[in-house]
Amino acid sequence: MSLSLLLSRTLSRSLSRLAPTRCVMLAGAAALLLGGCANPWQQFQAGAPQSALVAKLGPPKEVYALPDGNTRLLWPTRPYGETTTAAVVNPSGVTVSIEQALTAQNFEQAQVGTWTQHDVQIRFGLPEETAYYPLMKRSVWSYRFMEDNYWYMLYHFYFDDAGVLRMTQKMVDPLHDPEARDSL
Repeated sequence: MSLSLLLSRTLSRSLSRLAPTRCVMLAGAAALLLGGCANPWQQFQAGAPQSALVAKLGPPKEVYALPDGNTRLLWPTRPYGETTTAAVVNPSGVTVSIEQALTAQNFEQAQVGTWTQHDVQIRFGLPEETAYYPLMKRSVWSYRFMEDNYWYMLYHFYFDDAGVLRMTQKMVDPLHDPEARDSL
């Protein structure tokens, strides 16, 4: 019998005796690892006290009073971050909702002709970048985000001189696209 065959059989017998124990250990380790990798907005649910959010995430970087009496708290990852954890808490300090604010689905809720710079700021926080295009007479606010947790994207909001949203645009983030970056 060859040495490799002997080692293979010995190893296979050893593993078969330990397999149930190892499976339990691996499952436990995986659960711990996955729990540690949860995004900030996935670690809380509605009903959590605001103090628990602040204890885990730190003080919010942006705080906005909402018309309904609730408060919107934002934890952006600027500069160059693609996430902003957003929580709405009621006057009693209880979380009403918590989410990742910078998503294509959230951006698409913006209402051209109705929303203002203030509405965009409350919903998504301060922009990553701003620019002004004098020929268009438009201010542009840009936000980095990840579409489908895969594609690095930019979402632009174009405002007229009165601060009313006139157009939106989604594009690949040139910071993460070598072809686009090289053409800049």
